[in-house]
Amino acid sequence: QVQLVESGGGLAQYGGSLRLSCAASGTLVRINAMGWYRQAPGKQRELVATISRGGSTNYAESVKGRFTISRDNAKNTVYLQMNSLKAEDTAVYFCNAMILRSYYDDSDYSYWGRGTQVTVSS
Repeated sequence: QVQLVESGGGLAQYGGSLRLSCAASGTLVRINAMGWYRQAPGKQRELVATISRGGSTNYAESVKGRFTISRDNAKNTVYLQMNSLKAEDTAVYFCNAMILRSYYDDSDYSYWGRGTQVTVSS
């Protein structure tokens, strides 16, 4: 089975930084796009950033210039460096990966981690 495990969440002060990591493990052929999503209390889950296998990135306007997504394909890991944190960044952050599990599959399968809490305060 494929599993995604997030780490690095926690408490940070306004203007501080955190670095999230998400490692994929299990039987798979290739991890294609990976991304980070977040869900704040009372709100829908929203896209934070995505990165293709080749390194092309996409960011939500609210985090552009503050967050950086990156990946290490050899480690099957995606990262989210969060700087200049704001109270609005408080949410549960979920890792997502589009994974080709088998050469017999025609398309990728979407996997999600269980989430890691990020809390920003003064």
